[in-house]
Amino acid sequence: MVVAAVAAVPSDVLAQGAGLGAAGELVDPDVLRVCADPSNMPFSDESGKGFENKLAELVAAKTGRKSVAYTWYPMATGFVRNTLRSNRCDIIMGYAQGDELVQNTNAYYRSTYVMIYKKGSGLDGVDTIEDTKLAGKKIGVVAGTPPAANLAAVGYMRNVHPYPLMVDTRLAPSMADVMLKELLSGVIDVAILWGPMAGYYAKEIDPNLTTVPLVKEKSGHMAYRITMGVRPSDQEWKRTLNKVIRENQSEINKILLEYQVPLIDENNKPITQ
Repeated sequence: MVVAAVAAVPSDVLAQGAGLGAAGELVDPDVLRVCADPSNMPFSDESGKGFENKLAELVAAKTGRKSVAYTWYPMATGFVRNTLRSNRCDIIMGYAQGDELVQNTNAYYRSTYVMIYKKGSGLDGVDTIEDTKLAGKKIGVVAGTPPAANLAAVGYMRNVHPYPLMVDTRLAPSMADVMLKELLSGVIDVAILWGPMAGYYAKEIDPNLTTVPLVKEKSGHMAYRITMGVRPSDQEWKRTLNKVIRENQSEINKILLEYQVPLIDENNKPITQ
């Protein structure tokens, strides 16, 4: 269960105040103030190990900011309200396109849910949820995520081993970590996860696992564009960030690929550089 409470905010963040950016926007002109989860690898981490931490450093450099400062809050109900909307920070580094809680920049990557299984387990070649080879297999999926609907549509829900959507990873391990370790131990036969988490944890736990992007599904929405989130009022800030994305896409891709994020283009083809 996620504890929706504000984590300790660094004193340097509190000391900055809101700041004023272009056209009176509440964007600090000197410090990149980032809203982030303190324990959400591979995305963000209080020690700076996540790929969103690396992207924040890139954005700070490209926008002339002198430093990066964080407001930490678990990625759960109330995250936007207690961070970005409270003017405690100016950017959420990763946010799905179309969510009305924030104003989205242009997308800087597109990824998809993936299926993971052990080589030689009788599932080699399986690349869709509706494959009949999955009948009778124990399938791990995070409750409430899009793949669950596809599993229900093909009648495989009776085989599903559900994992919770909301977990406070400051107190418990990531569900991706738990799911893939249980895949290796035989608790489940297949894991279905959001691509960036799957790629990172698969490499950490066992790089020999087969990871298959779910880009051939006949129904359901498995691929998503990921943007940076800003306040609706911060139009100039959004334009600045769009320029950073446009001019530095190859460098952004390099960071993401280093973390094994399965990148796909608008035609669902893999991006490898």
